[in-house]
Amino acid sequence: MPVVTTAAVAREGADGFSWEPVRLEDPRPGEALVRVVGAGLCHTDLSVLAGRLPVPLPAVLGHEGAGIVEAVGAGVSAFVPGDRALLSFTNCGHCPACLRGRPTACATFFRTNFSAGRQDGSSPISTADGERLGGRFFGQSSLAGRAVVDVRSMVKVTAADEDELAMLAPIGCGIQTGAGAILNVLRPEAGASVIVFGAGAVGLSAVMAARLTAAGRIIAVDRVASRLDLALELGATDVIDVTAGSLPDLLAKAGTLTHALETTGAPAVLEQAIGALSSTGVVAVVGAPAAGSRVSFDVNALIEGRTIRGVTEGASDRVTFIPALVDLHRQGRLPIDRLIRAYAPHDLDRAVADARSGATLKPVIRFPREEAR
Repeated sequence: MPVVTTAAVAREGADGFSWEPVRLEDPRPGEALVRVVGAGLCHTDLSVLAGRLPVPLPAVLGHEGAGIVEAVGAGVSAFVPGDRALLSFTNCGHCPACLRGRPTACATFFRTNFSAGRQDGSSPISTADGERLGGRFFGQSSLAGRAVVDVRSMVKVTAADEDELAMLAPIGCGIQTGAGAILNVLRPEAGASVIVFGAGAVGLSAVMAARLTAAGRIIAVDRVASRLDLALELGATDVIDVTAGSLPDLLAKAGTLTHALETTGAPAVLEQAIGALSSTGVVAVVGAPAAGSRVSFDVNALIEGRTIRGVTEGASDRVTFIPALVDLHRQGRLPIDRLIRAYAPHDLDRAVADARSGATLKPVIRFPREEAR
């Protein structure tokens, strides 16, 4: 029987989301109905809202969900009602990369996650008067009281209560992106120097992850003093305040840099990161600029052995990596709670404004329990 819930709808030309009653289809094979307890607000959501990413609107966004399974579709055996789950990206499940256990390299990753629909083009969400809304954004569309979710997006976890489960929600994207870029891709060895450009939620997650490695130096780069102070508290050994001078000059003073992570999405910053690397250094790129952006660099710098590596979702196998990050948090070794601020649904506009301004590193919309109707 279809369920009515409330969802934050993104409409073309709107500066913010609008809370609207929506109708959810019953979950199909390979899907589950999840009562959402928390959903992180990511800059990807805001980029879609601003028209910088080609997601068909109107749609329900949200791709850092956490919730409790209420029903499953035919053939679903990995989850049962009552299970607690974090929601992450999805993948096709049958291309060569997926079959090799590399879901972030899925041949249809962008279309599968950004089309705001199932692979057959349908959506499980409509307005109360029957208008089709894009749904299953990243397999979930979790900025809603309930969501019909692709089970490939779901990772089973334990949580002490719903407050803890909601707090873990950003692990599904932003935190695993930053931590995974360090632990799965860069993998700094003993004595390495790691520099992270951008001390937002992704960058600070990378700083925390770098502290778990044998890296000798961990450098955070940003223009906001409070973020740099937090970076030092979370494991950075050094910081670079870009308001203190020109970035090339500041990087020249930093010494040998073997590993870099670019999170800002600014092409000029990526150029500087490439130029600052040692001859065999590697820069991982997770920051996404506007479509069509270009960077320039000396080709001979690559011939010397430098590497530029694009990274999606931390190159994570979410089924194993997300529980590992949850365990690290519970051990006190990945204090992601330092990044998070909870907002009630009626404060969504303020959460959007705080995310845009940088006042909050990672807003999480905390949904109260609602009854299915």
